[in-house]
Amino acid sequence: MIQIEKLYKQFDGTYVLRNIDAEFHVGKTNLIIGESGSGKTVLIKCMLGLHSIDSGDIIYENGRLKDLDSDSLIKLRGQMGMVFQGSALFDSMTVEENIAFPLRMHTTRSRQEIMDMTESIIQRVNLHNNNKKLPNELSGGMQKRVAIARAVVMKPKYLFCDEPNSGLDPYTAMLIDNLIAEITHEYQITTIINTHDMNSVLEIGENIIFLKHGIKNWEGTKYEIMTSSTKDVKDFLYSNKVFRELGKYVNQKPPDID
Repeated sequence: MIQIEKLYKQFDGTYVLRNIDAEFHVGKTNLIIGESGSGKTVLIKCMLGLHSIDSGDIIYENGRLKDLDSDSLIKLRGQMGMVFQGSALFDSMTVEENIAFPLRMHTTRSRQEIMDMTESIIQRVNLHNNNKKLPNELSGGMQKRVAIARAVVMKPKYLFCDEPNSGLDPYTAMLIDNLIAEITHEYQITTIINTHDMNSVLEIGENIIFLKHGIKNWEGTKYEIMTSSTKDVKDFLYSNKVFRELGKYVNQKPPDID
């Protein structure tokens, strides 16, 4: 689990995150949603330690992030996996080389152990017979599977996903959502997903945090969000046609959207 307590973050005197309290649970898909500029990406970068915070705390099982010494911080980062928005694969490396990269760089495992672990995760993400292909020979969905495999090959405690469905068609996006959720449950990972995809919210939103102007405006599950009475949440959700259609089935009339 990751806890955030009264977190504030500013840039050039302007606060982009204010008084954030949140918990991200083990074995669950924790989604951060909100409009562009709401602070979603900044929050994740603070949790990764890429941005320092002005006040408050980010607490991992290892301890408070700001109190960790360099060795403890390196150990913590070794327990993190990251799926980037654009997959961020190495163009000159094959599928298996991309996936094996963290094992080669950050462990002392034998060549055979690395090969076995790589092959196991390739099978787990349904990339059979694609070991020797380069990223430009793969579809967008397959590239995303490689990125997920690389992020989880070291069995991290924490998995961060930045817009994992960006650029994918709805069907492929749903498959990627389900794969992330399955791996989260199977490996009991604390998974944090920054997304604007409302289909993802409905599909895998076990714990959802909604940010508005850098403030946590609402928190709940995919079941609770459909009947939320919070105006900002309703305005945000029903600006999306998926929710406008679903609103007909929960006895709740969508608000007028200008």
